Amino acid sequence: MNERKVAPSRELAAKVIFEAMKILSQSGGEMRLTEIIKRIGEAVIFDDWATTVYEKTGYIRWHSMLHFFSIDCVKAGFLIKRRGVWFITPEGESAISLGPKGLLGEASRKYREWAKERDRNEVPDDGDKEDGEDVEVGARDLEMSFEQIQTKALDSIIEAITTKNAYEFQELAAALLRGMGYFTPFVAPRGKDGGVDIMAYRDPLGTQSPRIKVQIKHRESTSTPVTDVRQLMGLLQKDGDVGIFFSTGGFTPDAKSTARGSHVHVELIDLERFIDLWRQFYDKLNDEDKAMLPLTPVYFIAPQS
Repeated sequence: MNERKVAPSRELAAKVIFEAMKILSQSGGEMRLTEIIKRIGEAVIFDDWATTVYEKTGYIRWHSMLHFFSIDCVKAGFLIKRRGVWFITPEGESAISLGPKGLLGEASRKYREWAKERDRNEVPDDGDKEDGEDVEVGARDLEMSFEQIQTKALDSIIEAITTKNAYEFQELAAALLRGMGYFTPFVAPRGKDGGVDIMAYRDPLGTQSPRIKVQIKHRESTSTPVTDVRQLMGLLQKDGDVGIFFSTGGFTPDAKSTARGSHVHVELIDLERFIDLWRQFYDKLNDEDKAMLPLTPVYFIAPQS
């Protein structure tokens, strides 16, 4: 009878961390953690041990290892995390050449150096244990749990937004602008809108600058191309005109560089930034606008950096 070979925790950790870093490197340097996990699952064949669900937390073993050992990469300067989005650094790009074991080994070594600098007399060498169960405990447990809770919260918000149709998301964008202190006298009805989905002013009549022209693309997986951004730029013909482009599918690199280098002001807002702004200005929304995407705060002991 063939026995299943159980991969040691360190080997599995090296595999998922390395795959995550490669995915980031090959995808422009940044990606939502949810998407990273999805792509790792598509690229790596896991055995039953790696896909075991922890009874206490409900997390899949390899997911937990990704969270857990990514902390080493952050402390090593290979990775940056911002509200559910991971960014690979130039140092992280270089570390890919070390291979799976070399990358994780260097990250863990730098993690221990960082921990010692914080005057920790005893630093658990969690990554060298073989049974994998240690992923649920140890010095990094709080930070890992905090990130997992953040990720779950973000995923639920993303799901609520992506299930809305284009016109519902357009109303969300208008509500956000009102929460930021703008008037929105025009929100395009169904049908042709002349390229402008929302007009937003600082005063009810639009006599004060800026006068904002908004374009919206509500796509779950398609990045907005540079041609669409240039189309919005062409509509900014008066002094004081500003363009805002909301795209839940994000923007291509060319679209981003064109907006940054434009002589007219065009602000690009992707899904992550929209969520950040919705959270930031949520208390400024009226009750009707809040009801479109209601949030509730959850308080949790945050890990110390």
